[in-house]
Amino acid sequence: MQDSIFTKIINGEIPCHKVYEDDKTLAFLDIHPVQPGMTLVISKTPAETFLDLDDEDYIALWRSVQKVAQRLRQAFPGKSKIGIQVEGLDVPHVHVKLIPINSGTEFRAAPDTQAEPDHVALAALAKKLTF
Repeated sequence: MQDSIFTKIINGEIPCHKVYEDDKTLAFLDIHPVQPGMTLVISKTPAETFLDLDDEDYIALWRSVQKVAQRLRQAFPGKSKIGIQVEGLDVPHVHVKLIPINSGTEFRAAPDTQAEPDHVALAALAKKLTF
């Protein structure tokens, strides 16, 4: 598998707005969120899909997803749900998208990928979410 942008983030070659990290996973804010607080949880093991992970990495990924989702629920009390999306289309590296939402419309919203990311706001939010 070739290195992806996520591999470069894991290796510290590209900065991110990190909210959680352990020896197997990394979670950081999406720079083009569909909703504020959208967070990506990735496996540090290079794999295109979650089906390609061994049992240990698979379990570690989903434990981190649960931890980060619980943190998002605390940080966004006005949102009734934390949506989960596992699609792996944009980046060929297993990742889970967590999105604080109240509705399916919010979940299915399209990100504005043409907008310049607000790194000051993202850094402030990451600081609030980090645990």
